[in-house]
Parts: sequence; structure tokens; C-alpha cells
Amino acid sequence: MDTKQKRPNIIFIMSDDHAAHAISSYASKINKTPNLDRIADGGMRFDNCFCTNSICAPSRAAILTGRYNHMNGVKTLGDKFDSRQQTVQKIMQDKGYQTALIGKWHLGHGGIHNPTGFDYWNILPGQGDYHEPKMFEMGEEKNYQGYVTDILTDLSLEWMTKRNKDKPFMLMCHHKAPHRPWDPDEKHAHMYKDVDILEPETFNDDYSNRSAAAKEAAMRIDRDLTIRDFKDAPPENLSGQELKSWKYQRYIKDYLRVIASIDDNVGRVLDYLDEEGLTEDTMIIYTSDQGFFLGDHGWFDKRFMYEESLRMPFLVRYPRAIKPGSTTKDFAINVDFAQTFLDYAGIAIPADMQGTSLRPVMEAKTPDDWQTSMYYRYWEHLSSEHKVGAHYGVRTTRYKLIYYYGEALGSSDAVDESRTPEWELFDLEKDPYEMNNVYHESGYCETVRMLKTELYRLKTKVLDEE
Repeated sequence: MDTKQKRPNIIFIMSDDHAAHAISSYASKINKTPNLDRIADGGMRFDNCFCTNSICAPSRAAILTGRYNHMNGVKTLGDKFDSRQQTVQKIMQDKGYQTALIGKWHLGHGGIHNPTGFDYWNILPGQGDYHEPKMFEMGEEKNYQGYVTDILTDLSLEWMTKRNKDKPFMLMCHHKAPHRPWDPDEKHAHMYKDVDILEPETFNDDYSNRSAAAKEAAMRIDRDLTIRDFKDAPPENLSGQELKSWKYQRYIKDYLRVIASIDDNVGRVLDYLDEEGLTEDTMIIYTSDQGFFLGDHGWFDKRFMYEESLRMPFLVRYPRAIKPGSTTKDFAINVDFAQTFLDYAGIAIPADMQGTSLRPVMEAKTPDDWQTSMYYRYWEHLSSEHKVGAHYGVRTTRYKLIYYYGEALGSSDAVDESRTPEWELFDLEKDPYEMNNVYHESGYCETVRMLKTELYRLKTKVLDEE
């Protein structure tokens, strides 16, 4: 980027549980997202963007602080965010940026847990509602009429219209959708009515040759979805595979319908930038707080270190610096986002942030020593609803090593119930769907040794001592 250019505006749009494989620019087999594709076509698509903990609040805390969850204090959904700590928006506000947060906060509400560092904030309490949502504008309760995705976009456009046009801005628009229970608006309620959505290749996974954690998890399409998810009781004449497929169709169609509303509203933001002559000077990012299982392995939800849950969509457009239609397989991690914003804003990056600015990757200048491995940790051991065992692991360009350590270790939202520790190793080149644990195969002994060395190197590097 030409350093003589004025500092970019930054619009950070984050959805909740939007899997990359439900975006058409990621070659989705089940969805079309023309407005999200406008960002990808005009900028860069990251193919290997990962979260450090695949659950809502911890990912959001990592994004705001540029620090791992054991450092920012939000390891589980039960941990509230201490807003007195350093965050990217505080730094940018202090250095002359106008800042706003509109939408899902999900890091606690009230007192020291309210958003800080924003000139304006208007947040949904907890998960928020799809229809007629209650929100808290600068702490004051307000009730809105309409559909939440439209409302959050209305508020975002209103704030941008009223901003001080002599200063750069950073807007964070955090959508509730497509979080469960997937309630579409009237406009999209009948999409896919007469269409069968393709079932994923691993839909009938039986979890053989895998950890006990995979078998124990309570997020199966056929067993763990509820009538609230279906909206209607299943037909009485269905059972077995037919009933499972019926449940999948009810789930996935509503999931895609709420995403269609996001896509429409992203289009409204892009149109606003064009109309106001802001496109060239604005970096716009679309991401999600983590991935999601869309029937993959027979599951919904996230939490596991498996690819569909670990991988985040990350699309970025900034015409002054990023080549249109570019893609990268270089690793990006959610703790890198804050440093990236600061770098483009020309602001010094604090030494205690734990990520790395993605700017060189975005500008096709990836250093030779760029990160080729990443550390993951999920702390909510056997939490009451989904029962996924706590684990940590390392992912490299070819392999993934996961350790289910079988203990709660005092974490909130975790069950104090031990499990036998287990290891999983996946060769992603030979087994991209992670169906075959090769940890105990003799041909991978040296690979296991090298990956354990890398795992504990990263664990030490990020100061995770527990």
C-alpha cells in the first residue's frame, strides 16, 4: 500500500457459525452467495483461515485481543470478557479512528463486561432473537421491529451515514445468523421448498477407527436435533435413514435461508460504499467466528478440531492493496486479525499480542518463514448439551494431531468427569475428510514424533502452561 494514502476505513462483518463450505466462492456444493462473492472477486479468499477454539465467545475474545483464550480469560461460554483489558478497538480509537460495534457481542453484559473502546455500540443480549430483537444501545434497552439481519444492517448504514467524514472508521457488524435455531425471514422462508439439498460425503459416518470423543458427542442430525429445529414434528411413517435425511433437509434449508439474508445485507453495505465513493479507501472483511458441521460426519454444531469446525471463511477486499480475485493457502489464524487492522492503520502492534499481521499475505509478499502450523484448544470438557471432550492439537499443511486429554481442569462450562486420554492423527493429503485415524500405524511413528514436538513448541510459545 502507498503509505501516502490516507488510512483505510475498516468494515469487519462477522456472522455466527457460517461454515466456509456454505459460501459459493469457496466452491460450495449447496449454496450461492453472490454478494459475499463480490468481496472475494474484488479481493482475496483465504483457504486456510482457522480459529484457535471453535466456539462463539472464545473466538470473539481472541479476535478483539489478538491473544489466545488462556491469556484473554475467555476459554468457554461461561467465561465473561473483562473489557478493561487491551483490545484492538481501544487502540484504534485512541489513534484517531471512529469505532462502532453493532450486533452480537456474546461476551457478557453489564458492568466491566460491556463493550469498551467503541464510540457507539448497540448489542444483542446473549444470542439475541431473529425476530423483533431486543438490543442494548450504549447500555439502554431498546426493542426493534423486524428481522435481526436487516436491523443490524440498517443500524450499520445509519452509523456510517452520520459519522465524522474527516476521520477514518472501523465498524464491526456482528450478525446473529446463521446461529441455531435458524429462523428465516419471510422473504427467504420458502427458498429450496421443492429442492433436495445434497447430503455431504461423510453424512453416514459411523465414527469407527476414531476416538471415543467422536462417538460420544451429542450433536448428531438423526438423534440430537429437536422439534424446535425442525419447526414441525417428523412424519410418523419415516424411520431410519429416511428420517435422518428428512431431519437434515429441514435443518440445512433453514440454515441456508438465514445465510441468504446475510448475503442480501452484505450487498447493501457494498452498494453503500460504491454510492458514497468509499470503496477504494475501505477494507471490508467477511468472516465467521468459527466453522460448522453441515451434516458432515452426521453432525451439526462445531467445537471439534476437525476441518469443517476449525476452518473459518475469510474474505477481504481493499482495492488499494489487494489484487482482485486472488486466493491464498497461507495460514491465517483468528488471533492475527487485530494485528492486521493495526498494521493497515499505521499503528504500532503491542508486543503482547500473539498473532501476526496478515498484510504481507494479502499483498502477495508472504515471507519465507510464514507460519505453517497452528495451535488449537477446546476447553469445554463434556459440556452438558454437546458433550465434546476437551482437547488440544496442532495442524500443519499436511497433518493434524489431536490430543483428548480427558479432564475439565477446572474450566467453567465443563463437566468434572474423566475420560481415558486418546490421540488422533489424520493425514489430510490422503484423508481430507478425516475418517481414518492413523496414530497407531507404524508408518507414521516418525510423523507422530515430529508433530508432538511441534505441538508442545507451539503450546509453550503461546504460554499455555495448563
